[in-house]
Amino acid sequence: MSLSKFGDAASRLKITKTGVVCGVVGLSLAGCLLHKSGVDVKKIIYQVVAVNSKPITTSNKSNQSSSSLADTTQQTQINQKTKNINKRFYTQLKKLLKIVIPSLQSKEFFVLICHTLTLVLRTYLSVVVARLDGYIVRSIVRKDGGQFAMSLIRWLLIAVPATFVNSLIRFLERKVALMFRTRLVMYAYALYFKDQTYYRVSNLDSRLTNVDQRLTDDITSFTSSLAHLYSHLTKPILDVVVMCLTLYHTAKQVGANIGASTLLGGTVLYATAFVLRKISPKFGHLVGVEADKKGLLRSAHSRIITNAEEIAFYSGHKPEEKQLKGSYNELLKQMNVICWKKLWYVQMEQFLMKYLWSACGLLMITIPIINANEHIGVKTDGKVFSDESIAEKEDSVSNRTQLFTTSRSLLLSLADAFERMMSSYKEITELAGYTHRVAYMFEVFEDVNKGRYVVGSSNMPPSAAATSMIVAPTSQQALNNAANKSQQHHQQQQHKAINKSCFIGVDYNRRGLILETDHNISLEDVAIVTPTGDVVVRGLSFKVLESNMHLLITGPNGCGKSSLFRILSGLWPVYEGLVCKPPPRTMFYIPQRPYMTNGTLRDQIIYPDDVDDMTMKAVNDGHLANILNLVSLSHLLDRSDRWDAVCDWKDVLSGGEKQKIGMARIFYHKPQFALLDECTSAISIDVEGLIYQAIKDSNITLLTITHRPSLWKFHTDVLQFDGMGGWKFEKLDNESRLTLNDEKVKLERQLSGIPQAEKRLRELCLLLGQESEILKESENASELMKKNNNDDDVDDDEVDEDDYTEIARDSTLVNEDDDDDGDDDVDDVDDI
Repeated sequence: MSLSKFGDAASRLKITKTGVVCGVVGLSLAGCLLHKSGVDVKKIIYQVVAVNSKPITTSNKSNQSSSSLADTTQQTQINQKTKNINKRFYTQLKKLLKIVIPSLQSKEFFVLICHTLTLVLRTYLSVVVARLDGYIVRSIVRKDGGQFAMSLIRWLLIAVPATFVNSLIRFLERKVALMFRTRLVMYAYALYFKDQTYYRVSNLDSRLTNVDQRLTDDITSFTSSLAHLYSHLTKPILDVVVMCLTLYHTAKQVGANIGASTLLGGTVLYATAFVLRKISPKFGHLVGVEADKKGLLRSAHSRIITNAEEIAFYSGHKPEEKQLKGSYNELLKQMNVICWKKLWYVQMEQFLMKYLWSACGLLMITIPIINANEHIGVKTDGKVFSDESIAEKEDSVSNRTQLFTTSRSLLLSLADAFERMMSSYKEITELAGYTHRVAYMFEVFEDVNKGRYVVGSSNMPPSAAATSMIVAPTSQQALNNAANKSQQHHQQQQHKAINKSCFIGVDYNRRGLILETDHNISLEDVAIVTPTGDVVVRGLSFKVLESNMHLLITGPNGCGKSSLFRILSGLWPVYEGLVCKPPPRTMFYIPQRPYMTNGTLRDQIIYPDDVDDMTMKAVNDGHLANILNLVSLSHLLDRSDRWDAVCDWKDVLSGGEKQKIGMARIFYHKPQFALLDECTSAISIDVEGLIYQAIKDSNITLLTITHRPSLWKFHTDVLQFDGMGGWKFEKLDNESRLTLNDEKVKLERQLSGIPQAEKRLRELCLLLGQESEILKESENASELMKKNNNDDDVDDDEVDEDDYTEIARDSTLVNEDDDDDGDDDVDDVDDI
């Protein structure tokens, strides 16, 4: 009933079906163009509804207009910023092409030539198949069974090499992508493992996040996109050239005028390319953002897998699940954005290329045939017959049908070629996104290898990164102003933080001097600076000789002990001063948590050597068994497979056993200097002492970070940090130091009861309504100490923190007896 009403209304208004279809198409085109221009269609519809429902004041109109203008301007700026196909893209692509195709004699170039030849052959076969289609249709129209059978047999025979060529094209495309990927991966690995780039790019530089994704997914996507784009550009170009020449010769044979058809086809192609380019989304930028979101999601999964035990202990599955869902939702949001943008673009693309081009193709075929001579000469077996002979032997209708069928097949192939060429613009923009990510990764690797770092900005744009790498002339001055005045070696120095922006892009190789020596380690006026730009220690100077000298390094957490080892190992750059150290192969570093590699028990001990290196050093399994006996791990050889056991050793071994494996590596490598960073904290004191004594007996110089007094006796010198930027280097008097340590422990035990005594004294004063002079003196001393701690410039004649502590202690214990038992002292106070 309602449909008939609509039909009657349409008849009265003279609305035809054609008009309705044209209106729908027009609205779709208008909506697409409005969407691509940055105009919010939903917002406009809502405003129109609002206009019809209630009046809008002038101020509202002006606000809405200005808001719409601001949105449009902002969208225009975003579009300008997200252009990917520019000069930089071609420069980066050219650099990557030199990597994947190093020379014309390379096997990659040879496979690429074979791929190109198969594309040429496929184009030729397309022309042959189109002509055979014409012969088959001609024989059907003429009702010639013999010719139809022969044409069909020829068509089937051509199908055999055609299908093989199609399969060969796909095979060679995958082969090219795989060979390109191999070249890029090998090049990336060479840069990644050169001069500890794998450490520096993650800890000293902040431009790259999720390096693992760039090394795997991004390289794979780039090479696959590059190989696919080569196939989808080369074949269409060949098709366009060959099909146009074939159609031209065909039209020339029949005497048809193709000027109008050519003009029509060229106009439609130009208009299609113009419209698609204008409405095409920035696929390169969209793909890059999507890759970033995927990397964050992947990193979240890796973090949970790595820290699964800690998360389980804390029952932290809810916040981790929330973060994981948040990362996935961000990726989902970006993928939805791409899907919606592709919806508008694909709709217009399909209409123009599928329907508009089909109509144009029919016109291009029909016009020459209609305007051709009355009788059409057809080329058969290399001979051209006259009009009279053809009129006697063949029907003109069959000839026209043959010509129409052949031309239509050629035009369909030609249209398909143009369609792939135009749709390849989207693939080029996606390739631009992958090209930028891979090339930018290589640029960062090369900068890090040269000692140029960028701190404080991840995913920095190339232009900003290039600017920030210039060495600022004021950066040295900022470094000098950030720390206190240089003092002598045994004086206290204050810790200062440096503005992080001063260190962005500083060429660290120009700051300090590193010399290679043979038998000693020495530092002169060296600054220990963290990657974030904080000065931990300034003016550090000491010297460790190889013979009969062992250095103990102590201090509170965060004072620079492990940072010193990072500088000696070459992980951190030297900002200022002189560092003299032996070659890296003569120093061996053992961290608190030794790294367990994938492999056998033998591989754990000889790491980072392999079995071939072990053989060259004339070391066998017997020597390794003696090493395990030295570190009390001989029970690991009780298994039947012994040395060839392959396990997940980080889970099989306990914390103490893993630390013993780390110490076993020292006995295998036999370095001149052993850098030990709390590496025996999980080992019993007796076994620890045996291991240290064995290391000293092997003439290996110790540089040890430890808090255990039991290890002091194995060292001759001490480097002590105070946690405030100060340090002192002196001979280690083991007996005196142990006496001081015992006194420290005793005082700690005595002072542990003072807060309870003070609390009780305050309660008694409150009950008696009296004041205590001792409490007053203690409070005054505490206030004075607090005031001086907040003061940055402490004069030499002022009382230091230790004096304040002594005043507070003496004031509180003024009425206590002079006995050695802290518990008796507390009891005396409680008896007041």
